[in-house]
Amino acid sequence: MPQNSKPVLRFAPSPTGFLHIGGARTALFNWLFARHTGGTFLLRIEDTDRERSTPEAVAAILSGLEWLGLNWDGQTVYQFARAGRHRQVADQLLADGKAYRCFATAQELEEMRAEQRAAGKPMRYDGRWRDRDPGEAPAGAPFVVRLKASQTGETIVHDVVQGDVRFANDQLDDMVLLRSDGTPTYMLAVVVDDFDMGVTHVIRGDDHLNNAARQLQIIHAMGWPEPIYGHVPLIHGPDGAKLSKRHGALAIEAYRDMGYLPETMRNYLLRLGWSHGDDETISTEQAIAWFNLENIGRGPARLDFKKLDNLNAHYIRQTDDGVLADEVAALRKRSGHVLSDAAKARLLAAMPSLKERAKTLVELVTSAEFLFTDGERELDPQAEKLLTTEARSLLGELVTVLENVEWKASILEEKTRAFAEAKGVKLGQAAQPIRAALTGKTSSPPVFAMLEVLGRAESLARLRAYAA
Repeated sequence: MPQNSKPVLRFAPSPTGFLHIGGARTALFNWLFARHTGGTFLLRIEDTDRERSTPEAVAAILSGLEWLGLNWDGQTVYQFARAGRHRQVADQLLADGKAYRCFATAQELEEMRAEQRAAGKPMRYDGRWRDRDPGEAPAGAPFVVRLKASQTGETIVHDVVQGDVRFANDQLDDMVLLRSDGTPTYMLAVVVDDFDMGVTHVIRGDDHLNNAARQLQIIHAMGWPEPIYGHVPLIHGPDGAKLSKRHGALAIEAYRDMGYLPETMRNYLLRLGWSHGDDETISTEQAIAWFNLENIGRGPARLDFKKLDNLNAHYIRQTDDGVLADEVAALRKRSGHVLSDAAKARLLAAMPSLKERAKTLVELVTSAEFLFTDGERELDPQAEKLLTTEARSLLGELVTVLENVEWKASILEEKTRAFAEAKGVKLGQAAQPIRAALTGKTSSPPVFAMLEVLGRAESLARLRAYAA
């Protein structure tokens, strides 16, 4: 990297599926380092696999990044649109004698691999057209363009996470740069795009480590500067096995729909493989101030939903009530339910109590459902069991006490407490039937606060529905 220049980083997903949690973490690390250093964070969609790339996957990647708050600089680059430039570089390598045309047929290559298999050798292209005259090929025969890679010595990936990783060049064959239809391969396209975009740091999953050795051979052949590499260990499931769908290798938007906040996901993904002392709760502002590449761990991180839930509970409590109400409304809308203005107002009023108990927005929605519609509640089995004949009778007497008092939580609690003492019962024996009648459940936010939120008329209507 030239002296005094700012780092340029990129996130380069393939739109053959959704943005999963590992990809989201890679994007976060790149974004944080760019923001920490005052550098640039670029987005490139690697859509060269035309059969598997879909517009839906592109849209999901873009919306996933936007939801996470990972804003990128400049226009999104689409790799396929740059195929002409990739071919230009392959032609330059051909002209410089650093690449060659290979006319081997599919049948010849299959026979070559069968012989290597039979001999117990690794399957690699044997370089049969490396030094042959292309004139020996039949006129008009199809060909691929291969890199004339170094056959001796080694290629060293200098990696800020893994250290120096060495690859013997005789183990790396002459890879294809252009297919027989003239389309560039992923390996060539990545190197050319990184160079043209001025990328200085390549931070990605360590499943790309072998690719780095191959890509360096193209970089060296072109005489281009090496980027600084950082290959991050992959995320594993709680059991230590490679992350799969059963562990939570889901689209990042699935975590949104499971009720996690973007702030939570940024904090949690940061701690999956990066540390700052013993700090667990790290705000985005702190993360930008602290992030470096040296503190990325070498071992795989493990997904832990209990930690994720606890962290989300923290951020829910920290989030402004109005913002949370908007998040809940958006979550409900995605499932086909639109909150009325009245329901939204109740939700906002109840939020200080609701958010103290919830670990996810889904839990928050569940505990707030009794606020969204008017009228008698459908009792769950526990609430049904609680509303005994005695409890309903008590509720009937309590309604007559409460119907004419000032409708404030503190006064409603005071009057209910005095009523319970007069009846010789515990406060809970009076309050629990109120809760069951108001919510249809036996657990809820503080019941007197909820009476105030629902208002006199609605609260009394619900209580009378179950009073004897």
